[in-house]
Amino acid sequence: MNEPLAALILNDMTSLRAHAYRRVTKTLRDMGPAKLWPAEQATIRDAADALVFATDLSSEEARMSLAAVVVLTDELIDAERWTPSRARQLLDDIWACGPGKAFGLPIAA
Repeated sequence: MNEPLAALILNDMTSLRAHAYRRVTKTLRDMGPAKLWPAEQATIRDAADALVFATDLSSEEARMSLAAVVVLTDELIDAERWTPSRARQLLDDIWACGPGKAFGLPIAA
């Protein structure tokens, strides 16, 4: 990795983003394969990974990963596998992995 890019990533990484990422990984561990299928876990992990390394939301990967996890949480709620509050917490944690504070809005209301 070139030095300016590494510095940019380190400068944009905050302890709040790191803590949010840990909350997402804890959710994945706690839910495990009994509550989330492997593809669902991968969708969540991909979104958290994309956002935690994003410096802004102009990245197609970050936006597409975020959209995929929103669709997934809607499906989990519709199938009555997750409660709306549980899904909202996950979305908030994933959003907090990224540079979303620039917009001043949480993803889930």
